[in-house]
Amino acid sequence: MFCIRGCGRRVAASLTKQHLASVRFGGDSAAPWTPHFDVVVIGGGHAGTEAAAAAARCGSRTLLLTHRVDTIGQMSCNPSFGGIGKGHLMREVDALDGLCSRICDQSGIHYKVLNRRKGPAVWGLRAQIDRKLYKQNMQKEILNTPLLTVQEGAVEDLILTEPEPEHTGKYRVSGVVLADGSTVYAESVVLTTGTFLRGMIVIGLEMHPAGRLGDQPSIGLAQTLEKLGFVVGRLKTGTPPRIAKESVNFSILNKQTPDNPSIPFSFINQTVWIKPEDQLPCYLTHTNPRVDEIVLENLHLNCHVKETTRGPRYCPSIESKVLRFPNRVHQVWLEPEGMDSDLIYPQGLSVTLPAELQEKMITCIRGLENAKMIQPGYGVQYDYMDPRQISPSLETHLVQRLFFAGQINGTTGYEEAAAQGVIAGINASLRVRHKPPFVISRTEGYIGVLIDDLTTLGTNEPYRMFTSRAEFRLSLRPDNADSRLTFRGYKEAGCVSQQRYERASWMKSSLEEGISMLKSIEFLSTKWKNLIPESSISSGKSLPLRALDVLKYEEVDMELLARAVPEPLKKYTLCRELAERLKIEATYESVLFHQQQEIKEVQRDEALQLPKDLDYLTLKDISLSYEVREKLHFSRPQTIGAASRIPGVTAAAIVNLLRFVKTAQQRQAAMNRVPKIDQQLRDTDRLEEKDECSQVDKRTLLILGNANLDLSCQSGEKLPCQPQAKAVSASIGIAMTFPLQKFQLLEECPAQEKWSEVAGTPPAD
Repeated sequence: MFCIRGCGRRVAASLTKQHLASVRFGGDSAAPWTPHFDVVVIGGGHAGTEAAAAAARCGSRTLLLTHRVDTIGQMSCNPSFGGIGKGHLMREVDALDGLCSRICDQSGIHYKVLNRRKGPAVWGLRAQIDRKLYKQNMQKEILNTPLLTVQEGAVEDLILTEPEPEHTGKYRVSGVVLADGSTVYAESVVLTTGTFLRGMIVIGLEMHPAGRLGDQPSIGLAQTLEKLGFVVGRLKTGTPPRIAKESVNFSILNKQTPDNPSIPFSFINQTVWIKPEDQLPCYLTHTNPRVDEIVLENLHLNCHVKETTRGPRYCPSIESKVLRFPNRVHQVWLEPEGMDSDLIYPQGLSVTLPAELQEKMITCIRGLENAKMIQPGYGVQYDYMDPRQISPSLETHLVQRLFFAGQINGTTGYEEAAAQGVIAGINASLRVRHKPPFVISRTEGYIGVLIDDLTTLGTNEPYRMFTSRAEFRLSLRPDNADSRLTFRGYKEAGCVSQQRYERASWMKSSLEEGISMLKSIEFLSTKWKNLIPESSISSGKSLPLRALDVLKYEEVDMELLARAVPEPLKKYTLCRELAERLKIEATYESVLFHQQQEIKEVQRDEALQLPKDLDYLTLKDISLSYEVREKLHFSRPQTIGAASRIPGVTAAAIVNLLRFVKTAQQRQAAMNRVPKIDQQLRDTDRLEEKDECSQVDKRTLLILGNANLDLSCQSGEKLPCQPQAKAVSASIGIAMTFPLQKFQLLEECPAQEKWSEVAGTPPAD
């Protein structure tokens, strides 16, 4: 047993109940005190709280170590959760019984669904959150979680032992060393360090060590990871200034009101804690040329911008926007920070200029002419680990039983951190119990997309989730996250409560019953038009329509359908969520069937090798956009699975590529058998002399057909006499000419229409 860094750590004091009595803050009061924990989680941010709670739900005795207990649940940057792609992660975290979605339903002050103009598969659930309320509710949850103990302390080093021979890795972690010299032993350790690894805050030309404003960075742990051999990178992020609410002229700005009704994040909640009419609005304003001038004139006073460290591409600072998109107007959303807060968060105005210039810039914006800045914006630079050093379970390759989650893996955002935290906590617990890891695939959830992108592609900039990163978006919807993940979480990980499992089971059976009922009700379209006159159902033709088909019309919902056919549909409208999910299932019924087939096809053939000499740029007979061709040409993926993980390569492109390669392989296999036949067919004299060669059975013709050869002859029960038939394979470059006078097809041979499918319609005489 040893530590990576010296400093007297090897003789660090052992953890005792008496030593920690004054710093033990919460947990299960009935849990026996022990100097040895199953799982230790380092960091009390969004990843850390989810990891600690998940490990405890799985039945592991868990310790959460954090610099300060009073900062657990603190929202360091924006006062909101969710959004496009991020809302999907929130639903999936909740499906695994995570915390943040339920806490948001108890703390939100403005609920809105983004992307409403598009289909439900890409809707983005989002909420403005009361910072104070969220922190209070999260701390209450964490401090009362069974089997979870919370302790204040800064981790400086790791305790390592010899690795387990049956697993990869140079070392095995067995505990941590705290700054005061004490040690905590554990079977698994989860690092969720956020921006604290050698964190540095930047305002103008001033830089000082901090993980966030008011909190010290973690230096020793960063040095430990580096000495262990982890590949370390550097990233940066930033936050806007805070503005006094009373100093903003809201009367001249565009007002955005919340949705009515509000859609909760959690599947176990039918409503949120606050009525729509009591929620707070947001306001929209914009930058102008004067803002650009202030930014450009003072770049020399901004070391954060001059640094080569990469920042978040999709949440850039105002300096980055001005430099990348000159002469543009940029949105600034003025968001409330709480019901009783006097602060406004100007989303879109992240800035690291000197404080006096920030205030000058703010007052150039419409509605903020008299704004008073309470806190300046600042940037943060921090270490992260190359995520290709972790497995899909989030366990590191280098150190056994050591897990990374959150910004340490190169991600940005509360939701991305929470999603990783849940998975890391589950797998840390499963590792202790010697059970298989819990891994979500790309076809099962956005969490799977997130982790797969990180572990296979890595990242050199802060990674955030978008729906465009998923190949099968229609199947990975916010509404069905429970049916995708809750049952797996309950049976395989043990992280889901009985209450949640039973509710998910009820919803699943209700959906199946409802869909079956909708399929069984069928009337002529003219009758449907009479029953629902406000619908756009055509009355011109009298065609049979199922109730499920009628529900596909945009203007028809379950309420309208149940009024037309009260019995037996009325009961399906009693639960709002059930009614909405039936509508969504109807909307996507036909396309989902095809996508499910494509998912199975891609899953089955993910390991299919791609030809090394495939020229993607000039490839014919395959539908690929030029952008996709360029990405494939540049990346040269070895397998279909690797190709599917290239950013920008769409699901449709992967399916087309998969089918092209499989067809080419079938052609090659067929042509490998063709030369034997070809030799017989080319020898005309021999063919005419030998009766046994004058008949070709269906297998020979099907070989030619499956090779996609163009047969220049008539098809039917028997081939009419022709001088010759020509078989050509353009893709392989083999051409054959042979006589057909005595060729006969067996009765089972494909007829004309079949040949049209296999080899193309034969040309007319």
